[in-house]
Amino acid sequence: MSGLNEAEATVAEDQQEVIVRACKFDGAEHRRWRARLLSRDASLLVLDARFEDEIRHALLGTLRRGTLSVEYYWLDRWYNVFRFHEPTGELRNYYCNVNVPPTFDGRVLSYVDLDMDILVAPDLSYSIVDEDEFEANAALFDYPLHVRERAQNALAELVSMIEARRFPFNHGL
Repeated sequence: MSGLNEAEATVAEDQQEVIVRACKFDGAEHRRWRARLLSRDASLLVLDARFEDEIRHALLGTLRRGTLSVEYYWLDRWYNVFRFHEPTGELRNYYCNVNVPPTFDGRVLSYVDLDMDILVAPDLSYSIVDEDEFEANAALFDYPLHVRERAQNALAELVSMIEARRFPFNHGL
């Protein structure tokens, strides 16, 4: 193990770089970024990433260079959650994606984004966004009935988690 004891190897592994791929239902890559694996506990992977460049996002506004994204991916759930912090460290907001459960091969985490999202403010008020995009892509890509149902169930589960302030929406509480 190249001279590392077991504890050091675990820390080194936890800090490994991961490529995150967000894809459309047809498999086409939509976005890609680098992150670090902070932890893995059963089906939950927690990653962190810093924005290398300023990003202008239609819903999120301007994400400044250095914005931190703590990302929660469950390998058995139909959603993921991003917790954004300003470069100064203050909580900016959460952004939740409804998606097909991701796959992770140890280096690349890939998921199919189903385009329905929830934008959550620091006070945990929220708005569901892009339902029209979900419907348009469901028709375009002919999402099977089980995918449509799982997506709606995931949306309801996220809303329940937000309203109950359950992990990961309990940061700083």
